[in-house]
Amino acid sequence: VQLQASGGGLVQAGGSLRLSCAASGRTSSTYTMGWFRQAPGKEREFVSVINWSGSSTVYGDSVKGRFTISRDNAKNTVYMEMNSLKPEDTAVYYCALRRGMAIFYSVHDVGYWGQGTLVTVSS
Repeated sequence: VQLQASGGGLVQAGGSLRLSCAASGRTSSTYTMGWFRQAPGKEREFVSVINWSGSSTVYGDSVKGRFTISRDNAKNTVYMEMNSLKPEDTAVYYCALRRGMAIFYSVHDVGYWGQGTLVTVSS
């Protein structure tokens, strides 16, 4: 399984960005996808996750109400719309995939990782 993330960049506080992550290879018939992030000197942090059908989404407390995760199974792609960005959102954002239907919150439950895309929010 390969995950290709894109959409990161530099944005001013209060601005918006949209991340995308395309899955390819032997993903299995169903899989859960999500995002984590890692700021310099910090541990990798759960951001959001969406189940196969898109009927269930979960967000980390720090991004609730500002970020929205969605997916397009026809394109094997997950998206994350990030609004009202803050300097503390600055991090490398990693796409994550787990085969099957289970939701994940922990790095230990992720099966595959993307390469990461850098988001920098200036004050």
